[in-house]
Amino acid sequence: QVQLVESGGGLVQPGGSLRLSCEASTSIWTIIAIGWYRQAPGKQRELVATFTSGGNIDYAYSVKGRFTLSRDNAKNTVYLQMDSLKPEDTAVYYCNLRLSGRAYWGQGTQVTVSS
Repeated sequence: QVQLVESGGGLVQPGGSLRLSCEASTSIWTIIAIGWYRQAPGKQRELVATFTSGGNIDYAYSVKGRFTLSRDNAKNTVYLQMDSLKPEDTAVYYCNLRLSGRAYWGQGTQVTVSS
């Protein structure tokens, strides 16, 4: 059983920044599909950013140029640097990884962008 622990959420003003962290209970050296999703109130969960094959990263169109996904395999941790935050980025952010055909989710961390 893989556990994912997210941290770094909070309240930030529009234009501000936050960095989310997701630490996995397993080694992520060989895991390709790992990234972040989010779910706003009354909306479906959506992809924010994820690593894909070949070391590429897919970003949602709405966050391109503002969010940066990175990973530290030695720490089994994935990061989401979020800059130029907007009120519409308000959501619960979930870490996700896929391993051996299964999808694992963290408990989520709340990000609120408001003045």
